[in-house]
Amino acid sequence: MAETKELVVAPEDSGQRLDSFLARQLPDWSRSQLQKLIRSRHVEIGSRVIEKAGESLRAGDCVRISLEKKPEPRAVAEELPIDVVYEDDDLVVINKPAGMVVHLGAGITSGTVVNALLFHIRQLSAAGGDERPGIVHRLDKMTSGLMIVAKNDFAHRKLAADFKARAVQKTYTALVHGRLTQDVGMINSPIGRDPMRRLRMKTGGLRAREARSSYKALRRFAHFTLLQVFPHTGRTHQIRAHLSSIKHPVVGDALYGAPARIRVRGREQNTLPRTFLHASALSFAHPRTGNLISLEAPLPEELQNFLDLISDL
Repeated sequence: MAETKELVVAPEDSGQRLDSFLARQLPDWSRSQLQKLIRSRHVEIGSRVIEKAGESLRAGDCVRISLEKKPEPRAVAEELPIDVVYEDDDLVVINKPAGMVVHLGAGITSGTVVNALLFHIRQLSAAGGDERPGIVHRLDKMTSGLMIVAKNDFAHRKLAADFKARAVQKTYTALVHGRLTQDVGMINSPIGRDPMRRLRMKTGGLRAREARSSYKALRRFAHFTLLQVFPHTGRTHQIRAHLSSIKHPVVGDALYGAPARIRVRGREQNTLPRTFLHASALSFAHPRTGNLISLEAPLPEELQNFLDLISDL
């Protein structure tokens, strides 16, 4: 059942943002959770329903908020292994393993990249909220590779702006089913939510947004092609949905149509227990100095072993 709280803005709080004021008054709720409630029209000032978290407050305003659910758990430090590739006072770049979720979410309360970061790094930006401190961008659970994490709000804002402006260059290594005939290609197809399967995205799906990915063939096998993929936009599941749309799903990606079994030396066996998708290189301007940072991460052992296996087909 929803609980309604009424808060009166004191003179010393005049001019503050609504979300900042609520975060201080309701310490059990994170700022990002409160922002969601504001956007969902659960906050009123006087007789006005407010939808903007940045609404400026005046002394004497009566703020009413309907707290319709329990606050989500905040991330806590956990002693989990994490591979740090680069670190300075403003940011850290990690090599995320497959199988590790980036931050807390529905039904996920521990074991995430954020839990590990809070133990090893401790100082992380607050701009992402209590559930995702430091997180500027994400990788899917079963995708491995390079991820940038912000240590302070200045770096977070600058990096987030660079991602939005598509100034961060990302390279992925992917193994797909089938032999692509062309050496290079571009997939320019808007992506939206799949109306039939809500966990999937698809080209031309609901509320589809611009999405562009280019690729380069690195090596061809009997039944597979190894690619470098360059996403030029940052849509959810972009590479996976794009490659599936051209009938070359990523190996191990059952959600997007990859087969669960492959034939090796005349015998069928299970495919990879993860997607063969690895964020192998990043290039970006340092948020404070502007210096170019370029980093690479080699293929994880399980992916290299799979390549060795299919080399004999």
